[in-house]
Amino acid sequence: MERPRVIFLDAVGTLFGIQGSVGAIYSQLARQFGVEVSEADLNLAFGQSFRRSEPAAFPSAEPSEIPVLEFEWWQAIAQETFAQAGVLQQFSDFATFFKELYAYFETPNPWYVYPEVPLVLEEWRSQGIELGILSNFDSRLYSVLDALDLAKFFTSITISTEVGAAKPTPAIFAAGLEKHHCKAIAAWHIGDSYQEDYEAAQAVGLQGIWLNRNDKSVPIRSYPSPSPTMLTPDPQPRAIRNLSELSELITR
Repeated sequence: MERPRVIFLDAVGTLFGIQGSVGAIYSQLARQFGVEVSEADLNLAFGQSFRRSEPAAFPSAEPSEIPVLEFEWWQAIAQETFAQAGVLQQFSDFATFFKELYAYFETPNPWYVYPEVPLVLEEWRSQGIELGILSNFDSRLYSVLDALDLAKFFTSITISTEVGAAKPTPAIFAAGLEKHHCKAIAAWHIGDSYQEDYEAAQAVGLQGIWLNRNDKSVPIRSYPSPSPTMLTPDPQPRAIRNLSELSELITR
């Protein structure tokens, strides 16, 4: 593969993952507030609540408003999660609980870096490849990257809440490319979501690469095609199981 000028990467599920599960963390903290609910019930409820939510993007917001909007966006998901699990009314002070939960995810404690990531990022950077992040996370990502010692690798960090557009929409890719003054054809994007990372990148002219750590099947499309040329899912997407596999292709 021809070496790109820029490699963009997703954040959660690509560079770092969650220790245990969201449900486990929610359950443990809820217990400190006197609420007993299982990890399994919360994982199920969180997944449903998250998928039903609107994208974390606030196109008409002023920069000063974004932190509050991010907080409220996640609070609504958490509230619905515990409501679906049937325990929301057991909280005597859900607002205080959620403040602690939200702050916890800004620390390194709930996260772990995938083993190959630091070495691969250092290798790419040493080859003169510019690195950027394209993420549907929120502004806590800056603190998390610093705490995990990953921020130093990246020239740009583009977050959906700050640019007013979330993957898979083209605008977030355009914003990332603009920061590097780079054309789409000279850039790659790597991420763990088939739709939001691989297909979305391909649709706007980047080389999309699906990071398929768990060897999933290509999903059956239940969402609109990102491009008229992608009426059906790609049966053979360019996929890797870890970043080291891609590093080997670049250096050949």
